[in-house]
Amino acid sequence: MLRFNEEIKVVMEATSSYHLLVFSYLKEKEIFVSVINPLIMKKYVSMTLRKGKTDKMDSIKVANYGIDNWFRLEEYQVADETYSELRLLGRQYAHYIKMRVESKLTLTNMLDKTMPGIKTLLKNNSENPERDKLNDFVEEYWHFDNITRKSEKQFINSYIKWAKKKGYHQNETKAKQIYALASEGIPTISSSTSSTKMLVLESVRVLREIDRTLNIILTQMRELARGLKEYEVVKEMSGVGETLAPRLIAEIGDVRRFKNGKSLVAYAGIDAPPHESGNFRGTQRKISKRGSAILRKTGYEVMKCIKSNKPSEDSVYQFMMKKEAEGKPLKVAKIAALNKFLRIYYARVKEIYTA
Repeated sequence: MLRFNEEIKVVMEATSSYHLLVFSYLKEKEIFVSVINPLIMKKYVSMTLRKGKTDKMDSIKVANYGIDNWFRLEEYQVADETYSELRLLGRQYAHYIKMRVESKLTLTNMLDKTMPGIKTLLKNNSENPERDKLNDFVEEYWHFDNITRKSEKQFINSYIKWAKKKGYHQNETKAKQIYALASEGIPTISSSTSSTKMLVLESVRVLREIDRTLNIILTQMRELARGLKEYEVVKEMSGVGETLAPRLIAEIGDVRRFKNGKSLVAYAGIDAPPHESGNFRGTQRKISKRGSAILRKTGYEVMKCIKSNKPSEDSVYQFMMKKEAEGKPLKVAKIAALNKFLRIYYARVKEIYTA
């Protein structure tokens, strides 16, 4: 390899995972590499008057950025393998969550045509993806016609046998309510149509498979997260627990890569940049949303859990209630509380690694 007497710094733009191969090769050769956020590069390029885009022009622009910011360039550090694997699993978990929402809507639309109103009577309270009362019921009685073909007494006996077999509460009152709903309900597609049964059962099957996949991914995330120092600390924070802790750690990664709590808040995209000009000072600022959408979503779930559990001694909950008392909309209060939560998260986890 050629050796140069002058200092060498390589600057590249982050391109999903495509830049990692070149980065890995350069790191093996012990060359300084700085990876630039594409948004920063886009803003830098926008300062030029003449527009154009070719590979050669892009390379020159990246090189010019490196020269202009030579003394401010930060060397890119590879994340710990555990954090990288957690991040990959977390992104896949978020992907399957989107699929689950779509699949749930598909099943709901089918049930509105075959068993309108059934969801209001059969709600799932189990966290076990293998046990979903509505799905189990739909697999057995996929159309109201399958219920009304029986007399009320016959259906009650059939329902109780089904509930006993599946391990659900054998509730005769619930069976009567379902039979009354089926008798009064008006399905919009017939049970005699050849495709009806297939579409309903396939919707249930797909939803079950996605739930199993989500459970497998989350289990693997828990196993990896348990090997990190911060896992127990994060898990004990209000509103987190065993389900959200690995998801939070996966998206935040190693907190030591952030300069302070404010940097973590900015990474989440819930910071409200100041806006002042002359005597004008903007106070009604929206969050930037220039950050991790997955972290914002996960953090919002944490805030919902805190609001539901009402831990009166928790500072984040108190802050949320204070903002609501000030007349802030509920979502705004939750985002403000999430800002505080992330700062506390940073301080507690950073303390573990600096102690």
